[in-house]
Amino acid sequence: MTAPLPAFAGRTYLFQVDNGAEFRNAYSADGKRLRWEGLGESAGQWEDVALHVAQVGPEQYFVSWTEQSGITVSHVMDLAELTVRAFWTYEGEGGRVGELHTGTLAPVAP
Repeated sequence: MTAPLPAFAGRTYLFQVDNGAEFRNAYSADGKRLRWEGLGESAGQWEDVALHVAQVGPEQYFVSWTEQSGITVSHVMDLAELTVRAFWTYEGEGGRVGELHTGTLAPVAP
């Protein structure tokens, strides 16, 4: 039995994070890949990553990926409220650093 497509499959969102970071997140039609593009201070940065996805509630998805740099990103997307709770980790001084953030999503027209 195959899982239904996640509601974000084939869609693009502007993701605005509470720390001022902004990303354009374009999800593949099958919901298994994400191409994120940094905006503002992160302009010019982008990556295409494989996703791990689980639906955790109505219109709510736990989504996680690992970037080539070693950054790990996990977030819960609430598509009904257009909000995100994100946790990412990266190598910092003295070891691995984790950050918890909130953010909003705005659908981008095709």
